[in-house]
Order: sequence, then structure tokens, then C-alpha cells
Amino acid sequence: MCGIVGLFLKDKSLEPRLGELLTEMLITMTERGPDSAGLAIYRSGQSDTAKVTVQSPNAEADFASLDTDLGKEIGAEVKMERNYTHALLTLPTAKLDEAREALARIRPDATIMGTGESMEIYKEVGLPKDVAENFHISKMSGSHGIGHTRMATESNVTTNGAHPYSTGTDQCLVHNGSLSNHNMWRRRLAREGLHTVSQNDTEVGAAYISWKLQNGASLKEALESSVEDIDGFFNFVVGTKDGFGVVRDHIATKPAIMAETDQYVAFASEYRAFADLPGIENAKIWEPEPATAYFWSH
Repeated sequence: MCGIVGLFLKDKSLEPRLGELLTEMLITMTERGPDSAGLAIYRSGQSDTAKVTVQSPNAEADFASLDTDLGKEIGAEVKMERNYTHALLTLPTAKLDEAREALARIRPDATIMGTGESMEIYKEVGLPKDVAENFHISKMSGSHGIGHTRMATESNVTTNGAHPYSTGTDQCLVHNGSLSNHNMWRRRLAREGLHTVSQNDTEVGAAYISWKLQNGASLKEALESSVEDIDGFFNFVVGTKDGFGVVRDHIATKPAIMAETDQYVAFASEYRAFADLPGIENAKIWEPEPATAYFWSH
């Protein structure tokens, strides 16, 4: 049992409150996932600049002079903002592949959580309240975001076992449920060049969506095909640079609820996550249909 939240803002005046609103939503899902928590925040970037979110179990040592060291390796300026066990690096998009290789070489204990023009991923072991507080999520602005609270079932309670998972630029996925044919898809996707690094079935779901997108599918088409190709019971919420998408399996046994107003679209595993959203008393509330893809974009 895990908890999912998502918030897509239509009203730009709410963007300074994105982190605050998502934090409140995430904390209400604590009982569904007390082991670890994480969020993906989408906020404005520059088209020629890439963001790289990096995590390290040895943050003090690994992040000391990381911007300078990485900049020397790739021959470009690298800026760094440290945030608890994570660091947000910004560098020229053209240098992104070089930066990936260099990071593996000069900081082998560090892990890239995600990359993109606008996406930042923060996740750790611990209660959702503590994770959100340690990363100062409530102070973050942005256009949309998704979050997850985890109750571990099939893999260890570690940072890399936490959601969201990112397997594509500006793309990430959170999941509630269990995938039964993920090992088959893990092998097939590896043959296609999409390698997963954790034992979590959710990362396979993220890689599947990335694979579909890389082969020309729209997000709607990728989500629709996932319910045909992936066995199990699940809710997927996918974040992209432009918005987010939602899909449930054919049986739809995992709880899901949505709310929409003129200001936002919200997703949660339980209605109580919406309690503090502005104007929720006037929102359209509904349960997503089984095997139906929903998507909102700016």
C-alpha cells in the first residue's frame, strides 16, 4: 500500500504555493507509506540549460567542490545548489551526456535522480513530513508536481527504492500497486537500451513509458498501451515537462480520486489529500475510469 499525489496548476498565481500545497497533500498519505517519500517538482528552466538532480549517501564529501570538479571534466560552467542529501546541478544541455559519464567517474557513490530542463526530483527514506521538511519542499514554486509515499513490499527501504523514478528527460513516474511481469519487461527494455538500476517494479513502469515515447508514441498512447502490455494492478501517474498523465489498470482495485477547478487539477489516492486545496468545495470530483488515460498540459 502506497500513496500518490499530483497537482497541475492552471492558475499561475498559485505557482509560488506549489511546494506548500504538495507538501500538505503528501503528509496526508503518511499512513499509506511511512517508509520513504519523494516528489518531482517542475519549475521554469532555460532551453539551453539542463538540470541534474544528484543524490549521495556521503553528501558532505561528494558535494564538496562538485561543481568545480565537474566543470573541469566537461569544460563548461556548472552551478550547484545543495539541498540535504541532494544537489541540483545546472549545466549546458549540450554537455549533459558528458556530465553523466564524468559523474560516474569522479563521484561513483552519487546517483542521478533525474535530468531535464524543468524537472527536479527529491526523495529519501523517512516519514513524508520529515522528507518534505528536510528538502524544504514547501518553499518551492513550480507549475506542477507529483509525489509518493512508500510502504515497501517487494524491495528494500532505500533512497533508490523510493519514488519518483525517472528514466527519460523531464519524465518521471510514481506507482501504487504491483506489476507481475516486470522482470520480463526489465530484460526486454534492457535489450532496447533502457537499463534499470533498482529492483523496484516501478522503475520498469517508468522505463516502459520512456521506451514508448522514444519510439514516437504520445503520452496518451504510451499510457493506454501500458494497461495492455503490463500485467498487475496499478495506478500510474507520469510527470512530463508540460504536465502530467494518469492511468489505472483494467480492474482498478487501487484507490484513486481526482479534483478539478478553474485553478488546478489534483490527483490522490484518497480524498482527504484535497482537504486544504483552495476552492475544493467547488471542485469537480471523480474517480478515474479503468484503462483510461487522462492527461493535462500547459
